[in-house]
Amino acid sequence: MSRRLLSVATVAGILALVGVTTAATPAPRKIVPVKPPAVATVEEAVNIDWRVLAGLDYVSGSATDTLKKLEGKLVRIPGFVVPLDDFQEEGAEFLLVPYYGACVHTPPPPPNQIVMVGMTGKKSVKLGLFDAVWLSGRLKISSVESPYGTVGYQLEGMKIEPYSAK
Repeated sequence: MSRRLLSVATVAGILALVGVTTAATPAPRKIVPVKPPAVATVEEAVNIDWRVLAGLDYVSGSATDTLKKLEGKLVRIPGFVVPLDDFQEEGAEFLLVPYYGACVHTPPPPPNQIVMVGMTGKKSVKLGLFDAVWLSGRLKISSVESPYGTVGYQLEGMKIEPYSAK
């Protein structure tokens, strides 16, 4: 008889354990696919001009609220290319300035009027000194030294195209 009690007690214990384990196990959740965040494309870049970039006080390092909001954003800036080496016809790093001949003659423009460009993936592009261009990429407010003086901005260049009024 004690054997029978033991087996009833054992079965009751096992059932209790199974009940506790089942109660502690959460019900399977429905898996909902998560959409990756939208990635901005170059076509969605914000057109800005040199008056916006002039909002950087290069002495104190302070910037206007408009300029701060553009930090890390995709922008599109018109300007002229200045190669970092004399007579360079192609390159993946160069300067962008607001007017033809800037930096080549002294004194150079102020730092808030010079952008250091590094093309994504070190992609080499044609550097036409006389051609106005639109340059699209991710803007960073960051001072850097160049062969032509202090630069106020860096741009991760993604696209360069001939300038048009559009």
